[in-house]
Amino acid sequence: SVPACCSARYNLALLAFFGFFLLYALRVNLSVALVDMVEPNTSLAKNTTSNVCPEHSSTINVPRNTTGEKYSWDADTQGWILGSFFYGYIITQIPGGYLASKIGGKLLLGFGVFGTSVFTLLTPLAANLGVGYLIAVRALEGLGEGVTFPAMHSMWSSWAPPLERSKLLSISYAGAQLGTVVSLPLSGLICYYMNWAYVFYIFGTLGVLWFFFWMWLVSDTPETHRSISRAEREYILSSLKDQLSTQKSVPWRPILESLPLWAIVVAHFSYNWTFYTLLTLLPTYMKEILRFDAQENGFLSALPYFGCWLCIILSGQIADYLREKQNLSTVCVRKSFTLIGMIGPAVFLVAAGFIGCNYALAVAFVTISTTLGGFCTSGYSINHLDIAPSYAGILLGITNSFATIPGMVGPVIAKNLTHNNTVGEWQTVFYIAASINLFGAIFFALFASGEVQDWAVSGYHLHRN
Repeated sequence: SVPACCSARYNLALLAFFGFFLLYALRVNLSVALVDMVEPNTSLAKNTTSNVCPEHSSTINVPRNTTGEKYSWDADTQGWILGSFFYGYIITQIPGGYLASKIGGKLLLGFGVFGTSVFTLLTPLAANLGVGYLIAVRALEGLGEGVTFPAMHSMWSSWAPPLERSKLLSISYAGAQLGTVVSLPLSGLICYYMNWAYVFYIFGTLGVLWFFFWMWLVSDTPETHRSISRAEREYILSSLKDQLSTQKSVPWRPILESLPLWAIVVAHFSYNWTFYTLLTLLPTYMKEILRFDAQENGFLSALPYFGCWLCIILSGQIADYLREKQNLSTVCVRKSFTLIGMIGPAVFLVAAGFIGCNYALAVAFVTISTTLGGFCTSGYSINHLDIAPSYAGILLGITNSFATIPGMVGPVIAKNLTHNNTVGEWQTVFYIAASINLFGAIFFALFASGEVQDWAVSGYHLHRN
């Protein structure tokens, strides 16, 4: 095999890493900035902070900058503002996968990030014009971001040698977790010392900068890359030669009838239920139940995602090591990693609801829960490329469409269940997430596959007719 260091495929993984880093920074910055955009008294029909746990943060208050505009949006409006992103996001999943197979992932991913960044730069203006404009801008950001994962999967189908799949994909998608880790506390600090508008200006500008590097350095396939070495081009092309289909039309019917694909759909849906519920509500849980204040909150909310990021990088290495050196079958690796990555988090989430006011343990359990979730990236998450490399973008579009539903529904349901913010109510939220996770894990373990499916290889139509 060709050395990894400075190779074209690892450069692609690295640039993609920064791309997804920025995408997630652009996605979560609003949840932090929103706290500062609303007038304090309108924020909640005061969800009663339960006094189960004693206050315990004694941070010295630094005079904070209060120059940012304030708006009087009630809790429902805020919910719509936070959810609007996903309404755009779900629309472009399948078209994104389809377009990527037609025009290539490079332009699609590039302009997806570029569009998202431009709309982020317009966010403060939109907020000034009114709530409708803000919701529209967020939905448009979602539209731009929706194409990115399918486009990336589609690019990897022509770039990633089968035995390096877990490594390369886990590097590029780990950027998403690190983006969450960095932008949660960083947005908090920017709000604190500058004002909330800069959250959008800073991340937006970085996104536009990234776009120029991407367009300049990346190409859709190894054949068209400007500076790739001959050895590496040969290595990648020869490793993929039996895996790709030359047929131009998409076999929609066999795709939708494929049980291994539905196994991924169910796993993806279940995993995201927990992921989105935590992503949007962890700050609330820490503030209302565990009584941390906002600044500790930023760093502690980010901790679980840091764990997840480490786990994604490591599990990607381990997965390919097991397949290459230990000769474990692909399906065995995908299933066991998915089981660890979904049952582990379920157990620790339920535990987190039961330890009362032990702050250290609560944070530790939530962190372990999210960290173990990182195993899924080398589990169901890249299984699309195992079963149909040629259509990986489209398959990801399909599974991600279903997996976006929890982003819209999960937090709403959780908010409705926790009106009085009692520990008991939060236990219910954790229970629901855990049982959905459990179901997804079992379903995937029963029906997943690790082989390229018949319908995904060139000769399929000829044999059938």
